[in-house]
Amino acid sequence: MISSQRQHVILSRLRTRGAVRITALSKELGVSAMTVRRDIADLADKGLLKRVHGGAVTTSSLLSEPLFSVKSQMDIGLKDSIAQEAVKYVSPGDVIAVGGGTTAYIFAQHLLESQQASGITILTNSIPVAELVQAMESKDIEVIVTGGVITRSNSLVGPIADKVIESLRVNTVFLGTHSVSVPRGFLMPNSLEAATDMAMMGIADKTIILTDHTKWSCTSLSLFARFDQVDTLITDDGLDKDSAEETRSLVSNLVLTHKSS
Repeated sequence: MISSQRQHVILSRLRTRGAVRITALSKELGVSAMTVRRDIADLADKGLLKRVHGGAVTTSSLLSEPLFSVKSQMDIGLKDSIAQEAVKYVSPGDVIAVGGGTTAYIFAQHLLESQQASGITILTNSIPVAELVQAMESKDIEVIVTGGVITRSNSLVGPIADKVIESLRVNTVFLGTHSVSVPRGFLMPNSLEAATDMAMMGIADKTIILTDHTKWSCTSLSLFARFDQVDTLITDDGLDKDSAEETRSLVSNLVLTHKSS
């Protein structure tokens, strides 16, 4: 298969899935990962897609929220290391809030497998997180679901969710983000989701943002948190030095993790 044919397949997969991984394309096309990277680089130079760690996303996805099923396949190693670090910020018996998105979901997976999960209560607007807790059938862990309107990322948002959240109180909230804008803060493409994240921050003693380094190169519409509203930002050490230094000057605590294998 020649280059133009491979690139046609890549764009076709992007149209249907919203994102592609280099490893999966390499197997499907029967070529090396390096060849796929060259094809993706060529398409990126033409403005037909955007390169991200481990694959590519459609350019149209920069201002819209990808499906949860698409996002869950991207940058797994980065999210895994961030999630494992975040578990350290939970103590047995805590009452916490967990937002939507795949990084928060992976955090919940690691948390529920840890000793820190003993006796905790989780408030969440994430359907996958709620299902994860329910599947455990643990009498030691309580989950409260906000209700609301379902987004493409399987999050519950809107006035119903916000009203439930505002009647409660938590020790710590763990949130993902669609993009990081220096020096503005953290943004989401969905204004209702941004408002619900703000509501969660409003009832929390501490706010922790979980996001990988690729989010510094994304664009979104709705700001939900400034840097000075965040207690800890956990990302991976793939963040370039200049961005890391600038971000460190804006946030109280910046933690860089190493990618899991």
